[in-house]
Amino acid sequence: MSFVLIVGSRSDIGREVARAYAREGYDLYLASRDAADNQDFANDLQIRFDNQAECIELDILDYEMHQRCYETLTIKPVGVITVVGYLGDQVAAQSDFSEARKIIDTNYTGIVSFLNVVADDFERRGSGFIVGVTSVAGDRGRKSNYVYGSSKAALSTYLSGLRNRLSGANVQVLTVKPGFVNTKMTAGIDLPRALTVQPNDVAMAILSAQKRNRNVIYVHWIWRWIMLVIKRIPEFIFKKTSV
Repeated sequence: MSFVLIVGSRSDIGREVARAYAREGYDLYLASRDAADNQDFANDLQIRFDNQAECIELDILDYEMHQRCYETLTIKPVGVITVVGYLGDQVAAQSDFSEARKIIDTNYTGIVSFLNVVADDFERRGSGFIVGVTSVAGDRGRKSNYVYGSSKAALSTYLSGLRNRLSGANVQVLTVKPGFVNTKMTAGIDLPRALTVQPNDVAMAILSAQKRNRNVIYVHWIWRWIMLVIKRIPEFIFKKTSV
């Protein structure tokens, strides 16, 4: 049995990732804050794909439980995919540090805490893959979401260093940078149709890139070139823009 552990499995992207890997024949650990709320989804996966889908309780902000949670897994996963994300309220975060901290800890600190545990195990075993979903928002800070963007930038940097550390241990670390995705998190935001993808698009991009041993991908691919242009705008011009 080969298990893949999905952190943030109740999210729109997390569920599509679960379906994609179940379709490939993997058994699944579905990690979320409330395991009971995931049980119906786990049952559906088992019926549809004739695999195992076990619900795991994991609060990404409860650092003390991360080591214990991983140790309770009787069969350790061959891969871990983190799709946790919290957009938060940029305006509130500018004056209320509790909101800023929630954004930072959800998108970065909590994920680092858990992936440190995973990385140690994979390094000892000399195999495995880790996928971290960050965001194009981390490629350059913008006034509309710079707290969120900074947390995603930090996660991208962490994954880059982790990839460097684990390359000699035969462990793949894949960084996934989506642009606009039509999910519950972006509900109410007027997203440009031509640049917006669906959760399933992200899931299939993850599966394809992981199978091809890629390092960094953008979803939709055009975001690589959009962000390249945005990053090259001189600061004295960029600071006056509203992109």
